[in-house]
Amino acid sequence: MSKHSTRQVNGIFLLDKPIGISSNQALQRVKRIFNAKKAGHAGTLDVLASGLLVICFGEATKFSQYLLNADKGYRVTAKLGERTTTCDGEGEVIERKPIKHIDKKLLDAVLEKFRGEITQIPSMYSALKHKGQPLYKLARKGVEVERKPRNVIIHKLTLLDWNDDKLSLDVHCSKGTYIRNLVDDIGLALDSCAYVTELRRLGVGSFDASQMFTLEQLQSLYDDGAFVAIDEKLLPISSALAHLPKIILNSEQAKQLKMGRRFYLPVNPISLVQFVEKPNHFIGVGEIEADGRVVSQRLVNTTASSQ
Repeated sequence: MSKHSTRQVNGIFLLDKPIGISSNQALQRVKRIFNAKKAGHAGTLDVLASGLLVICFGEATKFSQYLLNADKGYRVTAKLGERTTTCDGEGEVIERKPIKHIDKKLLDAVLEKFRGEITQIPSMYSALKHKGQPLYKLARKGVEVERKPRNVIIHKLTLLDWNDDKLSLDVHCSKGTYIRNLVDDIGLALDSCAYVTELRRLGVGSFDASQMFTLEQLQSLYDDGAFVAIDEKLLPISSALAHLPKIILNSEQAKQLKMGRRFYLPVNPISLVQFVEKPNHFIGVGEIEADGRVVSQRLVNTTASSQ
């Protein structure tokens, strides 16, 4: 279809991104199937990673930043005894170390050290930018720059399987956590080394893998029932903000908020909330200041479907 015939689509679609394509390539395929005017994704997955890619359409793109800040869940498989330039299977092996000394007791002790708040130094093969240039592009040119350590939180780190040189883990972590770095650091802490062989994202904020659809499933739904069938798979914009406290406004208060007028609520200050007009109509995101003043940050277009 031509660009001029695209549709105004509002909502969130959860894609099970396959291995072998970039997040942007996956986004463009989904956008074409929906024939949507505007779309973006909330949180990049590497080409070699699969799993949950949150795609925001229309008005939902205004709120993607809040998903970028959400906790994430991953399942990762690593190869023990080898280290690569990229900390995954894409890079060249640069080190090999013994693994015969690794046992369950050592694994449990090392994994315990990585639970809670930890410090990471981002890999040169990350999407972080240095003077506007992604680090991975510099790395591929043989350029290395200093990266500042960052604190992240590993909420859960569960050993799923361990067999000789294969290690599988479930990770629930804060934003900004680099799983490849985590695996690399775990390998070193085992007095060996390791790199990621498989990585699958299973959770973003309140979203989980049970809600995902593959590209093949999406295409099949479209082929069978046109837009009606695929539109039914869209989640409401508010679902991206389920982790935020909900402030319910009456019609007059909602009107004041939409018009940008000052008003106050007798509640404790909250740095980030979702505003809902009675009975359950999502309006947007904002905060309650110390004096009770209501301040908006992002509001949906009143003509858009935002439930």
